[in-house]
Amino acid sequence: MFGGSALTGDTDVPKDRPPTELSSGVPITYVPARNTIFLSFALAWAEVLRSQDIFIGVNALDYSGYPDCRPEYIRAYEQMANLATRAGTEGHAPITIRTPLIDLTKREIIQLGQRLGVDYALTTSCYDPTADGAACGHCDACQLRLRGFREAGTSDPARYAPAADEQVAGRVGP
Repeated sequence: MFGGSALTGDTDVPKDRPPTELSSGVPITYVPARNTIFLSFALAWAEVLRSQDIFIGVNALDYSGYPDCRPEYIRAYEQMANLATRAGTEGHAPITIRTPLIDLTKREIIQLGQRLGVDYALTTSCYDPTADGAACGHCDACQLRLRGFREAGTSDPARYAPAADEQVAGRVGP
């Protein structure tokens, strides 16, 4: 890995940040060029398959400050994709980057998943899980997820590490 992030290097993942800090600045958990890499692989595969649509699950409303989750970034990448592909330059099959979650709150994403039958017990959002995969309940991703479930009026069925803290133990979110 390249490092440069608490998720890919030796820096500790921040815990229990106040909600006001969750949406200010680019956090130390930002992985350099992560979505650019994902989209690049997707673009190459889409071109091979002659697909016109690439889907990515970025979210701009409840995001933690990641620059590659913003609508401006997605629009710019889509423009570049159409300048860099045969289909785009020949004008017969332009690429469209689809972002169905970009304008949804975490509550709305959770409710959509419930309507679609997502088993959230099989999912996790944690940036710092325990060795056995239990979510920490304290990192930014856990905090945003817990708040989303609380706002959706339901509890998070994901497995969390044992915690003395009622906020996590009760899955009530920040």
